[in-house]
Amino acid sequence: MSSRELELSQAGIRLYESNHVEGDSVHEHHHHIYQLLYALDGEGKVVLDGTHFDFQQDNVAVIVPFSEHSIISDNKLTVLVLAFDKSCLEQSIQEDLLFTFFDDTKLIKLNPFDGSTIRQLLRKMLYEQSHGDSINFVAMKIFLSELLLKLARSQKQPEVFDANVLRAERLRNYIDTHYFENINADDLSEKLAVSTRHINTIFKERYHVTPIQYLTEVRIGLAKNMLIDSDNDIASICFEVGFESLSTFYRAFKNSTDISPNKYRTAYKKTK
Repeated sequence: MSSRELELSQAGIRLYESNHVEGDSVHEHHHHIYQLLYALDGEGKVVLDGTHFDFQQDNVAVIVPFSEHSIISDNKLTVLVLAFDKSCLEQSIQEDLLFTFFDDTKLIKLNPFDGSTIRQLLRKMLYEQSHGDSINFVAMKIFLSELLLKLARSQKQPEVFDANVLRAERLRNYIDTHYFENINADDLSEKLAVSTRHINTIFKERYHVTPIQYLTEVRIGLAKNMLIDSDNDIASICFEVGFESLSTFYRAFKNSTDISPNKYRTAYKKTK
């Protein structure tokens, strides 16, 4: 098997596009560095240490150093290749993330939410790479760490075989980990590629509330804890849990508890 050298940037990272026509085949080879192959468009096969896997959009092949791999395209296949040396990551990231979750070569099939996040991180890295200043290289290292974290977390999701249950659980997990973002029903519908009405139906069947109602519950629950356990200003708490304005926060809080955040803090801090 052959060894191929890849030229990296001064930051120890390189992101580039690899295009394959129908029937194209890349012979098995290995590198001395890490690679992430993200299927951007098309379909094909990826061979990882002798095992063949279907390779299509939202699939990521994680390839560790000296691992034999190749690509076979069934039709036009576009792959984003993220190559990096471990030395570009901080020591704690290497030990607690890279070596822990990516100690062997594997294929990761992303769900729509994680796939959307990975694509956005790759876009950010392409932007930073195109500028090439020292601060842009710092940004690339940060986004690489974020990307590895997202891939690591995606592997810990439970296996569910009912399609609607799987969608509902993915949606709940997304809300639990992104509650601080500006989320609306249309965004969730777009990420799952199903209608808002259908999302509301499948989520309500499993959790007895709509996704947006659940999002509000999560935010209010966190706000309650922060009102009791911290001395943070209410405006700061409102911002941290994801509300866009104080008026929206006060209205949602009072609808949930029948009292204002100020009165809640006063009452329960005394009780505690």
